[in-house]
Amino acid sequence: MIRNVVIGGGTGFIGSALSTLLRREGYGVTVVSRVPGPQRISWADLGKNGLPPETTAVVNLAGQNVLDPTRRWTKGFKQNVWASRVNSTSSLAEAIIEAKAKPKVFITISGVGIYKPCASKEYTEDYEGKPFDFLSNLCHDWEAAGNLPIDVGVRRVILRSGVVLGRNGGMVKQLWLPFYFGMGGPVGDGNQFLPWIHIDDITRLILFAIENESVKGVLNGVSPEIITNKQFTKALARAMWRPASIPVPVFLLNLAFSEERAKMMTEGQKVIPKRTQAYGFKYCYPDVQTACQSLVRNAK
Repeated sequence: MIRNVVIGGGTGFIGSALSTLLRREGYGVTVVSRVPGPQRISWADLGKNGLPPETTAVVNLAGQNVLDPTRRWTKGFKQNVWASRVNSTSSLAEAIIEAKAKPKVFITISGVGIYKPCASKEYTEDYEGKPFDFLSNLCHDWEAAGNLPIDVGVRRVILRSGVVLGRNGGMVKQLWLPFYFGMGGPVGDGNQFLPWIHIDDITRLILFAIENESVKGVLNGVSPEIITNKQFTKALARAMWRPASIPVPVFLLNLAFSEERAKMMTEGQKVIPKRTQAYGFKYCYPDVQTACQSLVRNAK
């Protein structure tokens, strides 16, 4: 049986890890990116020619890095952040609608930014809230862009991901050198919640959603262990055998990133993977200490 997966944004941090996992499990992978190449098509090719033949699953992970420290939080950059997610999702949804042979499942990723930061409220996938800022608006538009008519007959899964912990990208890649040189520390007082998931678990969750036909709807792509920024800081520092006593001032992050996007680091939400666990997904790294130890082990 031929099993081919199309991945939008398959050259990024999560996409590269997912491609490796899928190929190891015997899947063929076609990446959709800005530049065509081996086992890769461009977004223009997708619009012109549609999905490759015998596509069994479509996954969209495309998106401009919101926390790119080299980019100012301008109106133009915000538009790039929005378009890279919403337009790519819409393009893949349209390709699925137009395809003669439909894939079995369409999986898109979103973010826990859809949930309003709060020190007391718990958020499960059942929460239905309204947009309250740029990032929550983005998540709502992002998820809506992948909606398919019922008569298309393609299963739909939305993963609301927390911070993805991996050595080769995301937050850990930015923190590695400061922590290595003993300059790490919590953000502000560190008491804000930090929804998180290990890179191996987010890719395995995607594979789980591909292979289990009962899985559909929204899944919180976060670890079951609820932690704060301070607890993550201690876990990473302990795994690296380094101190972590130099806090990062909130005003400095607001100055560097602008308050609107710095809140991704300075504020947090208590997110529960209720439906993810109900489906029977098993985490390789359910606790942050084990997750951080794996990152250090893989760096050697």
